[in-house]
Amino acid sequence: MLTTICGFPRIGEKRELKFALEKYFRHEITFDELSDTASDIRKKNYNLMIENRIDLIPVGDFSLYDNLLDAAVLFNVIPQRYAAANLKPHEIYFSMARGRQENGVDLKALPMKKWFNTNYHYIEPEYDGSQSIKLNPWQIETLLNEAEELKINSKICIIGPFTLLKHIRCVNGTDPKQLIPQLTDAYIDLLNFISRYSAKWISFAEPSLVRDLTNDDKQIFTDIYRAVLKEKKGLKINLETYFGDIRDIYSEVINIDFDGVSLDFAEGKETAELIEKFGFPKDKLLTAGLICGKNIWRTCYDKVLNILLKLANNDQKLALGTSCSLLHVPLTTSCETRLGNDIKKHLAFACEKLGEIAELKQIVSAEEGFENILEANRKLFEAPRTAPNTEVQRLVENLTEKDFVRLPVRAERKRIQQNALKLPLFPTTTIGSFPQTGEVRNLRKQLRTGEISSEQYSESIKKFTADCISIQEELGLDVLVHGEFERNDMVEYFGENLDGFLFTENGWVQSYGSRCVKPPVIWSDISRRRPITVEMSRFAQSCTSKPVKGMLTGPVTILNWSFPRNDISNKTMILQLSLALKDEVRDLENAGIRIIQIDEAALKEKLPLRECDQVKDYLDFAIPSFRLLQSGLKPETQIHTHMCYSEFENIIPWIDAMDADVITFEASRSDFRILDALQSKHFETQIGPGVYDIHSPRVPATGEIVDALEKITAKADFTKVWINPDCGLKTRDWSETKASLKNMTQAALIMRKNTVCA
Repeated sequence: MLTTICGFPRIGEKRELKFALEKYFRHEITFDELSDTASDIRKKNYNLMIENRIDLIPVGDFSLYDNLLDAAVLFNVIPQRYAAANLKPHEIYFSMARGRQENGVDLKALPMKKWFNTNYHYIEPEYDGSQSIKLNPWQIETLLNEAEELKINSKICIIGPFTLLKHIRCVNGTDPKQLIPQLTDAYIDLLNFISRYSAKWISFAEPSLVRDLTNDDKQIFTDIYRAVLKEKKGLKINLETYFGDIRDIYSEVINIDFDGVSLDFAEGKETAELIEKFGFPKDKLLTAGLICGKNIWRTCYDKVLNILLKLANNDQKLALGTSCSLLHVPLTTSCETRLGNDIKKHLAFACEKLGEIAELKQIVSAEEGFENILEANRKLFEAPRTAPNTEVQRLVENLTEKDFVRLPVRAERKRIQQNALKLPLFPTTTIGSFPQTGEVRNLRKQLRTGEISSEQYSESIKKFTADCISIQEELGLDVLVHGEFERNDMVEYFGENLDGFLFTENGWVQSYGSRCVKPPVIWSDISRRRPITVEMSRFAQSCTSKPVKGMLTGPVTILNWSFPRNDISNKTMILQLSLALKDEVRDLENAGIRIIQIDEAALKEKLPLRECDQVKDYLDFAIPSFRLLQSGLKPETQIHTHMCYSEFENIIPWIDAMDADVITFEASRSDFRILDALQSKHFETQIGPGVYDIHSPRVPATGEIVDALEKITAKADFTKVWINPDCGLKTRDWSETKASLKNMTQAALIMRKNTVCA
């Protein structure tokens, strides 16, 4: 039995890639120095895999920013505006990811979206009709040469043509199908290029196969691969699928001339049934993705062995692998010094998952000591990890339909809130956070190390907050925020104040580019320990006569941006979170906070990829959980929510059914495409489509924002439109933030004047 994985974390044990990227973006190091850091991380990763006896080591899964962006550049899917900017190849690459505004060059970044049902963000490629799709191998050549020099037994990993095609946005009236001949030829050229190296396996990742496929989709897939596989050049071609099963195209896949197929047994509901029903060719390598690449829990070896032995009994050529890339979990538990062994023994990050693969191979091969390994694993699963909180469980069980309804209805609440808040037309606000400077982060570090007391910390945070309120008043914003200087992360901060969570010291996971998050671990039943945001919200409101939003992270987002338990349902965890946060919402209202924003940035994240599973397995409890939070509130209290970087078009009616009063969402990077869906579905909630992109360092001009607002009001009732950035401002610096918000408030004044005159 061979062993392999789909991919590995690339940020480094101490987030070396993150810090090197940020230095490069600040022009503190050269691109060559950034590349050296990346190479050092890769070499360490390869050594880890070799030490754990991984037979086929992925090469090509490493990216300086994003794998889909890599694939777009690899095949020259570079819009003309970037190609014509007289930039070096790596400068074009980063301009597509982040935008560029210097030396007379002003380029907006490409749209950023969520990768399937994960918290990883990808850059959406764009085809404008001007590009010639062809091989452009400057990045992959570096990786191949390095692997060749290190004499690695490589499996070259590339996004496959079907998935790339499905994720390219075609503009200027171009048809995706017109890319197919060029794309097919470019992938054949890639095989020719790779055949010069000693690597024998190339793995094309096709996660798009786990979605619902049309007959047209299936025809495109089979046509492309039949053409590409005729030109193998002696290479062995593996089809890699993950995030689910390939029920719509399994029978076609096993009859195409692949040398191997990787199937997901962790999230693939029907994977085992498909093999049993249709069989699997004995001459192809079946990579069984049995080690879950998304969760952080130890694997039950007995469950994996039952499947492996069943497959092996059919004389199947087998490899044991991960269900998806390990990019979605932290690197190693070895850096966790605060978690006791009684907890750590249940956790498996990326390095530990490599160890699990090695141990399973040892068991399957009946190598010396395998009985002890198997027995130790069984003991982990003999008893529940934690004791239940019976009171929390009782509260969940006793919920009734009336707990999920807010009265009066939204239209009546809007009239009441207009009279109470007296906001102008096109009210301006921000999403929540303001820049977290080095001074703020150092203050948090001083508290953590005991250099300052909690009282000193609180007073300093209040000063930052008061200054932030003053700045917002000077800028002319209508609805203010307190800036969130006391918060390390929008999920971790709440988890720290709720029972049921554990926290790592170094459990970092890449979200996009240099952005990393440290998801909390849901360990046991969840309840609120004490009020979380009330004191700071009350203080911020005391600094101004303008309304200041109370800021909460919603239950669905907290779950989706944490590592959830795998011993109870998502529905149960979400309802527990909703009940805990419901108490916080009541306390904010009682403290005189008139507007409360409950962010559900990750609402779409865990939506099942197949339409038949979406309502019963997710929407039926995710949407009501938001209504549970606000039931019983006064009609004068205005509830906002925020969502970002997901394609919401297919669930617009469900979002409206959340019954929020105002929703703000990312829209600028995607050119406000969501507005068409809102208009066609007669969306009732007031809206704040983000008018500029905060993930780019460029400052939008006032006229650019006015143009954006005119696009918005052409498709939405102007009396329901709010003006705001597309996300929180935590990652920006103050100079960019002030300049952008000043232009945004000026645009609001222009829109008010133009609307009144009209």
